[in-house]
Amino acid sequence: MEKVIVITGASNGLGLAMAREFTQNGSTVVITSRKKRLAEKTCTMLSDNCQGLELDITDRSSVSKFLKNIRNTHGRVDVLINNAGYPFKRKIWFKKLHEISDKELVDIIQVDLVGSFRLSKEIIPLMLKHGSGGVIINIASTPAVSGHIYGSPYSMAKAGVVSLTKHIALEYASQKIRAYSLVLGNIATEATYDSLSGYEKVKATEENAMKRWGKPEEVAKIAACVASDSFSYATGNNIVIDGGTVIH
Repeated sequence: MEKVIVITGASNGLGLAMAREFTQNGSTVVITSRKKRLAEKTCTMLSDNCQGLELDITDRSSVSKFLKNIRNTHGRVDVLINNAGYPFKRKIWFKKLHEISDKELVDIIQVDLVGSFRLSKEIIPLMLKHGSGGVIINIASTPAVSGHIYGSPYSMAKAGVVSLTKHIALEYASQKIRAYSLVLGNIATEATYDSLSGYEKVKATEENAMKRWGKPEEVAKIAACVASDSFSYATGNNIVIDGGTVIH
């Protein structure tokens, strides 16, 4: 039976790379975007086994509408990838902690942490009802486990995501639900890579042992492996994908 994969924020970048990987593996992939036309347009580039749906994970009514559509169309979710995240903004990233406003912190947490929590808690009952378990993959980042001199609100939100993963893993393992955090280093997505200066790109390259940026396609292949039965006796893991910057 084909698996049903839900990937949030998948109209471009890392989400798109993961959607492409899963469709090539024969899965039915539901990709989401806050703009339905972008999600639908992305699906036309990928596969007939792809559905594009509108979803704003910060809006409860949008999440409810999305879940109703999933239940009516597919009846189940085998893999949820909480990929949607607050966009990288230079003016926030390079602020010192004492310069961060309450609103900036809350806005990021609402997307990265609360949004991942909200969708996970709605999808888990579907996984339990279906009876065959499932996999939840949360996208985190290396500063969440190692700290950083920049981007404190992003780090705090992603640290919460790591904790969310552990709770899902421990609370639902006996019911065949596994959970993982993909802890990412410098991945060359348009949102991050294209927003940096030439000097910043080179400096980031020097941070890891491999002396290069990671590719979204490399993360996508790891996500597909983690979601498969090959990882059936592991759960709650932080899987660090950063070229050897943080040995965790």
